[in-house]
Amino acid sequence: MTADRAAAKPMKSLDDALAQLLAHATVLDGVDQVPTFDADGRVLAQDLVSPLHVPPQDNSSMDGYALCCADLTDLARVLPVSQRIPAGSAGTALAPMSVARIFTGAPIPRGADAVVMQEDCEVQPDGSVCIKALPKSGQWIRRAGEDVTRGAVVLAKGARLTPAELGLAASIGMDALTVARRPRVALFSTGDELVMPGAVAPEHMPPGAIYNSNRFFLKALLKRLGCEVSDLGIVPDQRDATIAALRGAAEHHDLILTSGGVSVGEEDHIKPAVQSLGHLDLWQIAIKPGKPFAYGRVADAHFIGLPGNPVSSFVTFLLLVRPFLLRLQGAAQWAPTSVAVRADFTWPRADKRREFLRVKRNPNGGLDLFSNQSSGVLTSAVWGDGLVDNPPGGTVVPGDVVRFIPFSELLG
Repeated sequence: MTADRAAAKPMKSLDDALAQLLAHATVLDGVDQVPTFDADGRVLAQDLVSPLHVPPQDNSSMDGYALCCADLTDLARVLPVSQRIPAGSAGTALAPMSVARIFTGAPIPRGADAVVMQEDCEVQPDGSVCIKALPKSGQWIRRAGEDVTRGAVVLAKGARLTPAELGLAASIGMDALTVARRPRVALFSTGDELVMPGAVAPEHMPPGAIYNSNRFFLKALLKRLGCEVSDLGIVPDQRDATIAALRGAAEHHDLILTSGGVSVGEEDHIKPAVQSLGHLDLWQIAIKPGKPFAYGRVADAHFIGLPGNPVSSFVTFLLLVRPFLLRLQGAAQWAPTSVAVRADFTWPRADKRREFLRVKRNPNGGLDLFSNQSSGVLTSAVWGDGLVDNPPGGTVVPGDVVRFIPFSELLG
């Protein structure tokens, strides 16, 4: 097929491209046993079943006095204190016509059916307690198993662990968790124009050179997704060097990720290099920014090539590479949640592609638009706090309700 005929192929929709990409994302073999303290962000590899009730027994949710409601007949009842039950200890059966001094988290003694918080009690000179508010049975008592019941699946296989979920795992006694192993990702850039920050001072940059910004945010995004990242640096625009870099990366990694160099120019060596070692599909995806995208295989490793423009690379990573990596780890949820928000901006230029506009919430509850939506303006991704998912042919006027995807849904 000639380059002209290839260029004439219809562009893929984002949904079709994502479905095709995810079809290749077989869950990686192997699991890790990690301390619960260190499992934040990892994907659970098996159901987590509780071996006990949480809480393990009825306990007080207040500092106060445990009593039997039947022992009270009016608001002026005074009862002696028969025992003191701090958290971490177990009391004895409640003596008839008495109260137990009890503290938050302490087990409810047998015979008591309510707790009166200390603010509704008055200690008498002789140490007895005047109950000033009649309680109802069950008041301020947390029941055994109220949070978790024995035998319940508290976290399902495929859950991506958050701090709250680590706390829940600890509450059922789990000091270690079985999680999917980390994807091993090789990252490199191509392009003789690229210079690493620190290698050349800004005032000494040669004509045509640019600092390699993509490598920094891509590495950070990969690490946030739990990957083990091998940074292979900048590969020269030479066919042999590119083949050597790919061949070496494929031996020890699950995914090779590159940015730039996947076009059909004379200095774009990624395509023929990947094809010489495996196979490559070049996709034109109907999104803006981020049209060029490549997926293939190099030996046993997946290969993904992102566009070189920084915002294009950033957005295509969030929309395509992120779910791919989560699927490799067996994550049950990978699709970001969008919310309906009022637009406080105008976008009059309808495009045939699905657009992802960089926006920011304003104090009035609406969305403001960054003034320059160019794929080369990385400032837009720093200024914004999310993307508007604008459908093909869509225009926006102030007051329209648009689909907003917060970066908080995409950056973790």
